Amino acid sequence: MTNHRLKLITTQDGSHSLMREDMNETYHSFHGAVGESSYVFIEKGLEWCHQQESSKEIGVFEVGFGTGLNAYLAAKFAMEKKYHITFYSVEPIPVSADLYAQFNYGKTSEDQALLQKLHEAKWGELAVVHSHFSLAKHETTLEAFHASRSFDVIFFDAFAPNKQSEVWSLKNLQKCFDMTNMGGCLTTYCAQGQFKRNLAAAGYEVETLKGAMGKKEMVRGIRK
Repeated sequence: MTNHRLKLITTQDGSHSLMREDMNETYHSFHGAVGESSYVFIEKGLEWCHQQESSKEIGVFEVGFGTGLNAYLAAKFAMEKKYHITFYSVEPIPVSADLYAQFNYGKTSEDQALLQKLHEAKWGELAVVHSHFSLAKHETTLEAFHASRSFDVIFFDAFAPNKQSEVWSLKNLQKCFDMTNMGGCLTTYCAQGQFKRNLAAAGYEVETLKGAMGKKEMVRGIRK
């Protein structure tokens, strides 16, 4: 993908996102990139799992590294909670340095350095980002990814089903279910009916929760 197909935009909470112009699709909600990610993936994913688990380590798998926002917020969460997170992510189209250098997620120089370190981590390797957070990015699709471990939380942050329906297939959700530890969850901004049926068919117990930043609903699937 060439850079001109990705455009930097500012969402309503002031945080940056990207517009993929060939698909007319944004990487985050227009209502707020940081607001949506903080609610859907951190509060309803990591925080929820943190409350269920007695261990001091959480494994996360993310579908769609994108801007690195979810990984950045997870790394901040790990530092604040003194909780170790091992974070795996797949992304078939990495964002270029000229774009990620502009992202305004960090409020301090330390925050900006953290975001840059996440983006500059080598693909296909497990990198120690800080003492509470390790990252393994894979430049591939969910379909092609082969997990070497299971996970407590799955961030399903792919483009919407009406843009990339194949990613939300029952086969992929079954693959995610098989990677989810007992008692773990999959969390996503999407609450489409067919997606929820596929999630249930894959084996998850489906919870429809209040949505983030102007959206009516979101979904969490739990493996029980």
